[in-house]
Amino acid sequence: MSQPNGRVVRFAEFEANLRAGELLKNGERIKVQDQPFQVLRVLLEEAGQLVTRDQLRNRIWPADTFVDFDNSLNTAINRLREALGDSKDNCRFIETLPRRGYRFIAPVTRVEGETNGPDTSGDTTDAPDGRAGFEVARRAAAPRTVAAVATLALTLTAVLIWLVRDRTSTLPPSAHGGIHSLAVLPLENFSGDPAQDYLSDGMTEALIERLSSIHGLRVISRTSAMQFKATRKSVPTIGKELNVDAVIEGSVLRSGEKIRVSIRLLRVNTEEHIWSDTYDRELRDVLALQNDVAQAIAGQIQVAVEADSAIRINTRPVPPAVYDNYLKGRFESHKNTPAGLDHALRYFQAAIDADAAFAPAYAGLADTQISLRTVLIGQPPVEARLKALVAARKCIELDPGMAEAHVLLGEALRLDWHWAEAEAEYRRALALSPSDADAHSSLGLWLLSQGRTEEALVSARRAQELDPLEYRGEEAGFILFYARRYGEAVGELRNVLAIQPDNPEALWYLGFALNGAEDFREAIQILERAASLSHRSSGVLGLLVRAYARGGRRAEALQVLDELYRRRQTGYVPTAAFVNAYLAIGDTEQAFTWLARAVEEQSDIIQWLKVHPFFDPLRGDPRFREFLRRANFLP
Repeated sequence: MSQPNGRVVRFAEFEANLRAGELLKNGERIKVQDQPFQVLRVLLEEAGQLVTRDQLRNRIWPADTFVDFDNSLNTAINRLREALGDSKDNCRFIETLPRRGYRFIAPVTRVEGETNGPDTSGDTTDAPDGRAGFEVARRAAAPRTVAAVATLALTLTAVLIWLVRDRTSTLPPSAHGGIHSLAVLPLENFSGDPAQDYLSDGMTEALIERLSSIHGLRVISRTSAMQFKATRKSVPTIGKELNVDAVIEGSVLRSGEKIRVSIRLLRVNTEEHIWSDTYDRELRDVLALQNDVAQAIAGQIQVAVEADSAIRINTRPVPPAVYDNYLKGRFESHKNTPAGLDHALRYFQAAIDADAAFAPAYAGLADTQISLRTVLIGQPPVEARLKALVAARKCIELDPGMAEAHVLLGEALRLDWHWAEAEAEYRRALALSPSDADAHSSLGLWLLSQGRTEEALVSARRAQELDPLEYRGEEAGFILFYARRYGEAVGELRNVLAIQPDNPEALWYLGFALNGAEDFREAIQILERAASLSHRSSGVLGLLVRAYARGGRRAEALQVLDELYRRRQTGYVPTAAFVNAYLAIGDTEQAFTWLARAVEEQSDIIQWLKVHPFFDPLRGDPRFREFLRRANFLP
């Protein structure tokens, strides 16, 4: 049969632009990664004919390619079928011929030229691996006069294309729609093994970290980007949700001690493929690989990188087992559960034991220790904070340019009441990585502790802009509570809960705001729900005592207080829970007793001494002033 050798091929409701590597369904672009599209290209070229697995190997996976071919091809076929809505057992498009290969069985139509955009590439390169595509077959010769006109038109078009290429390759981004904001979408795991997700997720996070160091470029942080893992949403939809100009897509494929990373950069509003490339490296050179990819992207988006903000990374070789343990630690720590954090500590320590000079593992260790001491998880703060201090300082010693380590050191110093030193670390982190949402968030909390609530709110909003799906407004609501703007705090937190109704942290913060607004009836409902969702977190129970006591349900308040005491006999309970509880029932002496213990423990609640509304009844007591002095708020 006649083969579809045009650059645009239509079948059913689909249209494939074989030059641009794009697949459209009813005019809307469908996300298809490079390897599945290359398989589709070959199948369309040979539509109706058997394409053996060996033919696909020779066309897409040359002899010098290190990958596991069988897994890679199976994964590519499965991803392609997902994109087409096809199935192996009831196929419309791709037929499997067991032990032989595949055949594209749907009728196809070749379109002369390209219907979804002119080709301005000027060469025959199809995909990021540099393999050539097939050329458009010309129609039969027309009458001489028509041919002359066509020749002239083609000549003028070629000149125009050359001029466009010349201008777009040299003009600054403002000349053709500059890229000032970017999201790195989760890189796909092409290994065929879900257990390898930690590698693709880790590479995504590393790339975000590198690009965040570019001044003048807003890079969406990890948590928001990871919300789009395995998404079927279109690029324009994702771009609108994240408010970015461009996105990075790609895939990671590991085979033994080697790794292949394929990357492409797309403009959001037009879905234009700006750039793509594929990198094959030894796994031990993965840090250098991350640096190369980030530098290439920076060059393509033509960001003017200041001299002191160039992408920096330690690119020394790392043993694969060390990097594996590090990535597994990151994967576990992001679960943010006691079990996940415990597993993360073990992985990070294993990485350090194998390579004591691998800086990122110390950052992971510090981050996990700080996470362990949060109130909702409920671990003793002093020991975790000291370990975080040591790990963060070691990381900075090994790699002073790692922004994350400066944020973590700032966190540990803030919780240790070294206020000036903590601020300096946050400022240093932002100088290194202006798009680090965590740095903006942490600086906001530092500003709040100092009573600078308006500035704190600005920092919180900046973090929200950089990581909109992580910082949805909980922190802003928290700051508004401390500013005694209770109505605004309630509104902010309701907005969060409208999207995430089961967010225990947002419910907890709303409980604070409702207590402040003296809406105790709703505060009780909200905090009972927060207690249920957080497995009766001690921090939530301490606040629930206040809601019960101030809401006229003193007996229930005392029952919850008794629960806290019983829990303390078998495990750690934050002293802040008892401070809040005794302030709630009006027992000032017990409140001071537990406040003294909180100072000794260096409880998290002490950082809010200057601003916490619940402490207002104590501020005239000389003992309270002494606590302010001990926490380094007063000379």
